[in-house]
Amino acid sequence: MTASGPLVGYRVVELAGIGPAPFAAMVLADLGADVVRVDRLATPPPHGTDDILYRGRRSIAVDLKQDVGRDLVLRLVDHADVLLEPFRPGVAERLGIGPETCAARNGKLVYGRMTGWGQDGPMAARAGHDIDYIALAGALWPLGDADRPPTPPLNLVGDFGGGGMLLVVGVLAALLEAQRSGRGQVVDAAMVDGAALLMTFVWGMRAIGLWQDQRSANPLDGAAPYYRTYECADGKYVAVGAMEPQFYAELVRGTDLSRDKLPEQLDESSWPDVSQRMEALFRTRTREEWCTRFEGVDACVAPVLDFDEAPRHPHNVARGTFVEHAGVTQPAPAPRFSRTPGGIQRPVAMPGEHTDEILAEWLGVTGADTREFRAMGAVR
Repeated sequence: MTASGPLVGYRVVELAGIGPAPFAAMVLADLGADVVRVDRLATPPPHGTDDILYRGRRSIAVDLKQDVGRDLVLRLVDHADVLLEPFRPGVAERLGIGPETCAARNGKLVYGRMTGWGQDGPMAARAGHDIDYIALAGALWPLGDADRPPTPPLNLVGDFGGGGMLLVVGVLAALLEAQRSGRGQVVDAAMVDGAALLMTFVWGMRAIGLWQDQRSANPLDGAAPYYRTYECADGKYVAVGAMEPQFYAELVRGTDLSRDKLPEQLDESSWPDVSQRMEALFRTRTREEWCTRFEGVDACVAPVLDFDEAPRHPHNVARGTFVEHAGVTQPAPAPRFSRTPGGIQRPVAMPGEHTDEILAEWLGVTGADTREFRAMGAVR
């Protein structure tokens, strides 16, 4: 396959994990990097070859508990620009592939570490999941209705936004710096840090008095009638985001409400009443009828689409926002590049699928040597 994207020529070693670190590896692969995933000998992707989080890279299956297997990984590190490591603090060091060991062999290596709590601090060694990290970061408490417990936002804020994307940003920044200095470094990406960072805008609104410390009482948490979802006559929903006065005016005009009889848009005391009136209005037409009514109108109204509908929407079709690859519909690589477009480089690999190919291409190991490693149980 011919790789494409702005990271063509960069080599990444990914130590297999789950969630945010594989997502970071997927993004780097989509951008053209040659990503080699180091799998355990007997561990397939969690859901086989349809688990598209693992798209775009090749796999070598190695027994890291054997000295020979560990040494093979270190030899891969010799030829890599980046290593992605998803373990709890101290695990990579115990395996003999920690950052100091790798840096001694490859001084330009960017060593990206992905954890929930970070490499240090009193909770660093504890188990956790997305919901725990965003809870501690203060990012879970504001989410949901006032009369119900906080609502988890899937695992987008901790795992993928605050985790995987933060790791990608850190790795790319370290690669740029390494081009100037000739030296690599460790990137400590923690989901608790990233989730807190994603809340910067809300912290800013709170600092200037525009955010109350309670759920469902603020402009962006469903309290405002101009920024929420509404159920339509067919049980489907539209999303309304008419924050600016000119967009709000178009929303009022499109819903046949009289602007003269409505309170001021930012009058928070009126929000419950206006929301009820809009709820009643939106239930009088189907979602499609409302979308038709607001077609070409800057009222910031959009249909709430499900998994089947989103790939078929005309805008997403025109943009190629979703693609079908290896028989699976999935989000396309993003962002877009004018000269060096990225792409899905290859389908999901099973563990060890490219072991011989990687040993030969990266390390020059072929023939009898490959068979010897296999006979020792160091690779598969």
